[in-house]
This record gives sequence, structure tokens and C-alpha cells, in this order.
Amino acid sequence: MDKKDKKRMDVLQQKIAKLQQQLAGAKKQPDDPAEIPRLEKDLAAAHAELSALKNA
Repeated sequence: MDKKDKKRMDVLQQKIAKLQQQLAGAKKQPDDPAEIPRLEKDLAAAHAELSALKNA
């Protein structure tokens, strides 16, 4: 794992934390019905990319 991969992992971890907070807020106050599935999809994609980087 090189420096670039480690940096990408850090960025993804920050993105996951931010998306989890947004998802929690969206579930508490569902203003836009399309927002929750979009956030869940983005969160799953970030988790998948992080997992791929860890296994590479």
C-alpha cells in the first residue's frame, strides 16, 4: 500500500463519517424522500471502495 492509497483511505473514512451523519439527520427529518436512498447508495459505494483498497 503506497502513500496514495493511504490518503484515499483517509478521505473515504472521512466521507463515510460525514455520510453517516447526514443519513442519521435525514432519517430523523425526512424532508426529501429521495435523499435517504441516495445517501445509503453513496455510503455503500464508499464502503465498497474502502474495502477494495484494504484488500488490495
